[in-house]
Amino acid sequence: MQACYRKLRPYKYQLVEDYEVSIPIYGEAAEESFIKLSETGTLFIKKGYAWDGPSGPTFDTLTFMRGSLVHDALYQLIRMELLDFAYRSDADRIIRDMCLEDGMNRVRAKWVYWALRLFGGSAATPGSQKQDVVIRVPKGE
Repeated sequence: MQACYRKLRPYKYQLVEDYEVSIPIYGEAAEESFIKLSETGTLFIKKGYAWDGPSGPTFDTLTFMRGSLVHDALYQLIRMELLDFAYRSDADRIIRDMCLEDGMNRVRAKWVYWALRLFGGSAATPGSQKQDVVIRVPKGE
């Protein structure tokens, strides 16, 4: 039997326990293997979910991590067309608000929000998901 694995690049982080949060997206339900959004605005992200953390010319700080997790999950639902592209602006506001809740400087949070508004569209576009690289190693090699 062969061993199969995948490289996690471009991902940098992986949840080690389930995460649940209420977000202001109501009346929509979406689900994929690691992410579930309920019509009541509850976002559930399962243990094992991998994401790339804060993107762009920035630093991965504690004030940015939770927001980047939720934002990446929402963008993934949009890319997969499980959530309408119109919710991209909501996802961008949610990351800003979560970063502020977690203690990020207001100027930085505003910069994050506007950078996403100006340059984040391609990351949410359906079909823009980077494909996993799957490596198959035959037994005995």
